[in-house]
Amino acid sequence: MQQIEDANPGEIWVVTDNLSSRSSMSTRAWLEGRSRIHHAFVPVGACWLNLQEGWWRIFREAALAGRSFANRDDITYATALASNQLNSRAHPWIWGRPTPPTRPLRRRYVYSVWGIQH
Repeated sequence: MQQIEDANPGEIWVVTDNLSSRSSMSTRAWLEGRSRIHHAFVPVGACWLNLQEGWWRIFREAALAGRSFANRDDITYATALASNQLNSRAHPWIWGRPTPPTRPLRRRYVYSVWGIQH
């Protein structure tokens, strides 16, 4: 954390889930002396707000599912390969649903007004 703190001037917001180790006494004591680092928690039951969770699910299926690793190098290789494959087909994240396509009108109605007296 010290390297992250040194590399990022200004205020830092750390957003985490509600795992008990994230709010432990040692974590709170470390944060007390650092006024520019703020700790915020994702609300309980709202894990979908943490975009990392969705990425981790996709990554775990691509790199780790059904595999056994002999050593650290195997894990590094699987991680690099899966990351490259995922990045090759990546597209920007957009919140919400895309707008539905507009349907062309089948008929065009033209109304003529007859018999208008001036």
